[in-house]
Order: sequence, then structure tokens, then C-alpha cells
Amino acid sequence: MRDAYGVSSVRAAERELMARGAEGALMQRAAAGLAAECAQLLGKVYGSRVALLVGSGDNGGDALYAGARLARRGAGVSAVLLAPERAHAGGLAALRGAGGVVVDGGADRAEDVVARARLVVDGIVGIGGRGGLRERAAELVAAAARDALVVAVDLPSGVDADTGEVHGEAVRADVTVTFGAYKPGLLIDPGREYAGAVRLVDIGLELASGQRALEALQYADVAGLLPLPRGESDKYRRGVVGIVAGSARYPGAAVLCVAGALRGGAGAVRYVGPAADAVIARFPEALVSAGPPSKAGRVQAWVVGPGLGDDEERLRDAVGAEVPVLIDADGLRLVAERAVRERRAPTLLTPHAGEAAALLGVRREEVEAGRLAAVRELAGRFGATVLLKGSTTLVCSAEGAVRVNATGTPWLATAGSGDVLSGLAGSLLAAGLGARDAGSVGAYLHGLAARHAADGAPVAAQDVADAIPAAWRDVRRPG
Repeated sequence: MRDAYGVSSVRAAERELMARGAEGALMQRAAAGLAAECAQLLGKVYGSRVALLVGSGDNGGDALYAGARLARRGAGVSAVLLAPERAHAGGLAALRGAGGVVVDGGADRAEDVVARARLVVDGIVGIGGRGGLRERAAELVAAAARDALVVAVDLPSGVDADTGEVHGEAVRADVTVTFGAYKPGLLIDPGREYAGAVRLVDIGLELASGQRALEALQYADVAGLLPLPRGESDKYRRGVVGIVAGSARYPGAAVLCVAGALRGGAGAVRYVGPAADAVIARFPEALVSAGPPSKAGRVQAWVVGPGLGDDEERLRDAVGAEVPVLIDADGLRLVAERAVRERRAPTLLTPHAGEAAALLGVRREEVEAGRLAAVRELAGRFGATVLLKGSTTLVCSAEGAVRVNATGTPWLATAGSGDVLSGLAGSLLAAGLGARDAGSVGAYLHGLAARHAADGAPVAAQDVADAIPAAWRDVRRPG
């Protein structure tokens, strides 16, 4: 599991550690890790030009001490000070003592120093920063050569550490070296996009799992959650998932939803709706019927909404069932908030940003800019687990616990891929996973399947569904 911690928790852990250790030891650990990562990126340190963009806080001190280490190895290091009177005194002394050069950020030659650097270190603002870069800082960041490597210290300046939100100009890093713990803003878009590759340096912080702000599943976590049949299993013990999807206009949504469900681990799939002929032609193993969901037979979970059109009757019938329900697409447009809140069985809502915006009554851009706040508000408002789809998918329980998933590829932005995800996650619900686990594992497998299917080329939704077994095998492969 990859855990991320908010600024307040990290700061408290830092204070506790500093109280027990020698003064400055924590910063030296961070600087050593930062310098090592920079050296690895440079390959050849001796003779390389390095520019440090240094702000007024400890973040700037980390950059200065790391720069001193690089200078002692023969790099040409220049520190560009954005707040000369408030730069970290100890760090400045260390850099000068190692032969580094100090430049006032307001000087005309500051841009030239940055432009000539092979590696630029962003030590402008730390994890406590709020808002975008100030004008002069943005000018200096823009001066970096196109082929220069940009390394952010702890977090790209201009990115909110707790939310990943970006308000104004921000540093786009190739690599972010973060200390002690991952911060939510490094794992959630849009911040994740600015962070580049993230390297975690252990500086000895003690953080309890109960303090984490969010978590990201890894292979071993997903493998441990996958529903696997046993010797006594039959199709009913493995779970039967019901699909209420498709319409005369959108029969393909039903086919794709069933495709995802058949590969999701449940023992059988029941399809209810007007696309029965299309479903049975593609998947003869599916159990189909045209009546109301409540008359279709035994199911352990329902998936309702993809391509449903305006069929509120089937929606209400499925949502009223005393089993877990996943609601997607048209179902999100039709369902009443009260109907979800009054359910006693688990509910999983799976909106994309546009659907989430409609549910919250805001613009889509607001959801995309503040994804963490949006998913938490939706989960609290509906009293349900919410899977907010996107480049980083967020899954939030009604209690506010959040998981982030970054598997996938931009090729997933294709018609029908969400229908496959709904079927897959619904099947996991039917197989016995809780709503948060079903959403998290479903998103993980879905993204991994897309990588398998794409392999650098365009994919269609059916390709993603067909690659789900490969994702299962990948996750369960030892080592």
C-alpha cells in the first residue's frame, strides 16, 4: 500500500523527530537524499551546471544543502535567491563553502543562469505553500532550457500538497523528490501531472496508518482482494451480478457492461433489458430476460445505468433491491439522492467529471480542478461510495476514506470504456467485495487491462474488456 499524509500530519511528525535529534539533522537527511537523486539523473556530476531556485523556507534550505553536496563533487552550482534576505543561512554558508555561486533572483543575469543549467532544482515553495507562483518565480522557471531536467523539492511549487489543486502558475517537474511520506497532491491530478516521477526519501518520520489522508493500492494489495473460487464453489457462491443497461438506441452499452462483468470474478451474469438479443449473440453464457429486475432471479449485486436512456422504472426497481448496487451513466442522471441515501445495502456511484459536476450543481472545470473535494462531497451528500473516474481515479467511502488509482493510459478515453468498468466493478461487488474495495480493485484492473490492450496504440472498449484476464494474471503473478 502506498500511503499519503496531509501537511499537518507530516509537520507534526517532523517536529517530533527534530525534538529527539540533533539540530539540522533532518534537513541534512533530506538534502542527502535529494543530492543523490540529482546525481543519478545527471549521470556525470563533475562539470554539470546546476541551478537552484531558492525560496525563503526550509524547502530552499534543502536545495542549498543538496547543492553544496553536488558542488563538492565538481558540479557548477548556482543558487538563484528569490528572497535573498530570508534565504536559509546555514544552507547558504554550506553552498558558498563548497564553491557554489549565489545570484540575486531579481538580477538580470538570473535568467541566464537558469537557462544554461543542465538540471534545475525547484526549492521555491514547500508543502505549506498556497496559490500559484509569483510573477518573478514563474519567469525564472520559464527560463529553464527545454532539455533541462527539473527536480522539485518535496512538491512542485504551486501545487497544493493536500489536494493536488493548482491555482495559477506551477512548476512542471520531471522528478519530484519527496521526504518522509507521499503527499496527496503528488498522487491526485492535476498535481500528479506536475510532479513527474516521484521518488520517496526516508528521513525517519513516524506516521500512523490512521493518520493517512489517502492510499493507493499496489499489486500485492489487489492480489489479496481478488475473489478466487474454491473447491466447493458454484456459480451462486461465486456471486451473480445483474446488469440493467442498454436501450434500443444504445445496445452496445449493455454488451460492453456484460463483457466487463463476465471477466470480473462473479459466477454468472444476468442481463435485464431491451438489448437481450445483442447480449446473447455476443455472450451466450449470459442469462437474459426482458421483465423487471426484481423478477429476473437471484443476484448478489446490480449494475444499473450504462446506456439506459430514460427508463426510470427499471432503475427504481434495481435501486430498491436489498443487495449492493452500482449506478453509472444515465442512472446517475435519473436517480434521486434520497433514494440512494435511504438504501441499506452498499451503493457505488461511478461518475466521470461531467456527471459529478451535474450531481453537485457546479461546472465540470471545478470538479477537474478540485477532484478530492468533489469526491468527498459526493460521498457525503449521497451517503454512498463514489468512484470519480479520470486520469487519477478516486474512490471515496461515505465515511470519507479515499483511495487513488493511477493505473491506465490516456487511450482509456474512449467510448464505452466506462461501461466495461461498471460491469467489472459490479461483478466484484457480487463476488463479495465491499463497495470501496470493488471500486478500487475494478479501477486498478481496468487501467492495467488498458495498458495491456494499448501497448502504445489506440484501443476500443472491447479490447479493454478482452485484456482483463491478462491484468488478473499480471497482478497474481508471484514477484
